[in-house]
Amino acid sequence: MEANKEYRAVFVGIIKQDDEESKVLEYLDELEFLAETAGAIGDKKFIQRVDKPDKATYIRSGKLEEISEYCEENHIDYVIFDDELTGMQQRNIERVIKTSAVIDRTSLILEIFSQRAKTSYAKMQVELARLNYMLPRLAGMWTHLERQRGGMGTRGGMGETQIEIDRRIVRERISRLKEQLRKVDRQMAVQRSNRGTMVRLALVGYTNVGKSTLMNLLSKSEVFAENKLFATLDTTVRKVVIGNVPFLLSDTVGFIRKLPTQLIEAFKSTLDEVREADILVHVVDISHPGYEEQIEVVDRTLHDIAAGNKPVYLVFNKTDAYTYKPYDEFSLTPKSRENFSLQEVKDLWIGERKVPCIFISAKNRENITKLREDIYKMVAEIHAGRYPFNNFLW
Repeated sequence: MEANKEYRAVFVGIIKQDDEESKVLEYLDELEFLAETAGAIGDKKFIQRVDKPDKATYIRSGKLEEISEYCEENHIDYVIFDDELTGMQQRNIERVIKTSAVIDRTSLILEIFSQRAKTSYAKMQVELARLNYMLPRLAGMWTHLERQRGGMGTRGGMGETQIEIDRRIVRERISRLKEQLRKVDRQMAVQRSNRGTMVRLALVGYTNVGKSTLMNLLSKSEVFAENKLFATLDTTVRKVVIGNVPFLLSDTVGFIRKLPTQLIEAFKSTLDEVREADILVHVVDISHPGYEEQIEVVDRTLHDIAAGNKPVYLVFNKTDAYTYKPYDEFSLTPKSRENFSLQEVKDLWIGERKVPCIFISAKNRENITKLREDIYKMVAEIHAGRYPFNNFLW
């Protein structure tokens, strides 16, 4: 998406047999937020109830025609699907929706990562993820990828088709990128080993929960923080001293529902900061209506990157933005999550579930002193185990 140009987008999701409509709408709201982060304005949401996605067109033909007519009449630039489309599905959909670009959730997230990548390392990671996503979808596309060959000019044998040439060019570029990233990964591994046995904490969490803001508060540094998804891609590591205990604190890329596997693979070295941490500080946006599902998404992602066995300290952030609907005691419906007061949520996590956690507002700096005290105790305990003769810590 070009900068300084206004794009309009519609969003498409499906409700399967066991899905709740409210949850699907929440997912489409997140998809709209993703689109806004990429530079598009949300226009309308389309939902269809199906048993399972159509193998050929994801949604049924009638709904597809409806979307096509709406896009043509309202000059829509993008039709964005909430699931990853197969190459066949995308081509079939494009045959019907001819006036708008058709993309899926994975493609949109890759676009955001591409826009947000600042360092050469992050740019290489994103390009690798893009190419891995593109490779199985090249059929039927005239990509002109031979221009990336740096003037080498060879077009293969006489019988070689354009798609075969494009695939070969993409595979060669993937191979070169992997080799370049391996070199940088080795350098980063050396840097991590040079940090010695200092205690390491890693901030993890769903995207846009306030990790970078918290990083700035704890380390008194200026890490870029913005109310947008994936504001930071590059891992930032700072040395922090609380009391007389030094430790390393890292801010990592945020996770998200349906995070593309291509990105997890491309950012595996960046995520080594998480795998090698002694403690994971899991930051949660308590004001988000689906915060518990976001916790589950992060837990699954941590498990996927082999960091699921780390000690976790939950930090419920954005208490200043928490809202709820008081429960009507005469109501015939049971009390739900939206009826819980903040105190009731605290009682649930601290009292009933007995989870190591704290409730804060990084924006208003509420309960930050207690957070620093808790972190001090956790780090000091590990530090004392590594340096048993430094009794002054206690």
